[in-house]
Amino acid sequence: MFIDNLKYDEKGLVCGVFQDYQSGEVLTVAWLNREAVELMWETKRGTVYRRSKGQVMMKGEVSGNVQIVHEILADCDRDALVIKVEQIGGAACHKGYRS
Repeated sequence: MFIDNLKYDEKGLVCGVFQDYQSGEVLTVAWLNREAVELMWETKRGTVYRRSKGQVMMKGEVSGNVQIVHEILADCDRDALVIKVEQIGGAACHKGYRS
């Protein structure tokens, strides 16, 4: 399975680069643990691991700025992901910015 072949770091995390699926614009960079990757894979919703809170969060749970996942790609080392998303709502950043 895709998720089993990822190389998580010593903290159990992998880097995720979230890009607009049409333009390629980088929207945000975030960390994901295995649970976040699995949830994102199953739901097709942008999901991250919030290190400051120690919890998995779906993008838009609080703000309503949801990300619909169109494609998940791993780099050649399988220790980073490119996640191509459709940004619903203006902000990808938790501080209210587009990017």
